[in-house]
Amino acid sequence: MFRYLPLAFKNTLRNPRRSILTIANMAVSLCLLSVMIAMYHALFYNQQTPGQALRLVVRHRVSLAQPLPVAYEAKVRTVPGVREVSVWNWFGGTYKDNRDPKNFFARFGVEPKAFLTIRTQMVMPEDQRKAFIEDRTGCVVSKDLADEFHLKLGDRIILLGDIYPVNLELKLVGIFDDPDAIKTLYFNYNYLRDALPLGRRNFISVIAVLADTPEDVPRIAKTVDTMFDNSAYPTRSESEQQFLLSFVSFIGNIKLFLLSICAAVTFTILLVSGNTMAMSVRERIREVGVMKTLGYTNGLILLIIIGEALAIALAGGVLGLILAEGATGVVGKVGQNFIQELQGLTVTPVTIVISLLVAAFVGAISSIVPAWNAAKTDILTSLRYTG
Repeated sequence: MFRYLPLAFKNTLRNPRRSILTIANMAVSLCLLSVMIAMYHALFYNQQTPGQALRLVVRHRVSLAQPLPVAYEAKVRTVPGVREVSVWNWFGGTYKDNRDPKNFFARFGVEPKAFLTIRTQMVMPEDQRKAFIEDRTGCVVSKDLADEFHLKLGDRIILLGDIYPVNLELKLVGIFDDPDAIKTLYFNYNYLRDALPLGRRNFISVIAVLADTPEDVPRIAKTVDTMFDNSAYPTRSESEQQFLLSFVSFIGNIKLFLLSICAAVTFTILLVSGNTMAMSVRERIREVGVMKTLGYTNGLILLIIIGEALAIALAGGVLGLILAEGATGVVGKVGQNFIQELQGLTVTPVTIVISLLVAAFVGAISSIVPAWNAAKTDILTSLRYTG
C-alpha cells in the first residue's frame, strides 16, 4: 500500500490552484477550531495551582448576585478541616471612566489578616503586608495592574460606588505577585462595612475558605452546604477555580457556545472538502478505467483517492495549527483582561491531537462517497465517460 502513496500525493497537485485554495480554507477553519478547543481546555480542564487546591468559596446557591449573612463566616470556621476563613465582598464601582474597558478590574473587600493567610502563593514584602493589616483605608493590587496603570506605593485610588451607595478613597500600600490573581485590587472590608447603611452591613458576597489539605476540600464543601441547606440563604461551596468560572457564566453558556462553533466549523470544512473531492474524482473517471485495465483493484483505487483527500486535509490541519499558535497568543493576551483562565493561552498537545484527528476525519468522510462511486464503476462505463 505504501508504494502507492507517491501516486496519491501527485494527484493532489493535478489542479494546484484548487488544492491550494482547499488547503487554505481548511487551514483557516482549523485555526479557528484549534483556538476554540484551546479555550475550552483552558476554561474547563485547566489544572489547579497548589494554592487553588486548598481553597474553596462559599456563595449563595442561587446566584453570585444574592448575598449571604455575615454570621455564616463564624459558622463555617467551626467545620473540621478549615484552617482559615475570610469575607470576600465584590465591590464593583467605577475607576476613572467606566466607558473605557481597560478601567475594569476585580475589586474585592477582604479581611486583611485572614486574607493574607488564605493566599498561600501571594508574594509581597513583609512591610507591605503589615501596612495592609494596619491601615484601614489601605489596598493592595497585583503587579500587572500596577504596571498597566503606573501605580506606585502611596497613590490614592478612588472607586465610585454603583452596587453600594458609597465612594471609597483608598491608599495603595502593597503590590503583590500571585499566580491565582491578575488585575485585581483588594481593600479592607471593614472600611466598606462602616460606610454602608445599617441595613446592608450584615450581608456579604462570599466566604473564602482555606482547608488543611486538598483532601479536606470536598468534605468541607458538603458539610457547609448541608449546614445551610434548609436556611433562608442556602449555599453552594465550590473550588476557587469553579468560582472564577461563575463570572464567565454571566456572559452566557460558554461551554455550549464553544461547542457550537466547533461543530459549525467542522461541518463547513466537511462541505468544502467533499465538494473538492467530488470534482476531482469526476475529472478522473476515465483515468480510473485505465487503472483498472492495468490491474488496479477497486479497493486499491478507493484507498488511493482517500489518501489524496487525507493529504490535503492534513496539510490544511498542520498549517491551521501553525496559525492557531499565533492566534491563541493574541486571544489569551486580550481575553485575560476579562477571564483569568485565558492567561497564557496556547495550543496544547491535546489541542494538536484533536485538530489533526478532525482533519483526518474530514478528509476521510468527504472522500469516501466519491471514491466508492468511482471504484465501483466498471471499466467500460469509465472509458466511455466524457464528463
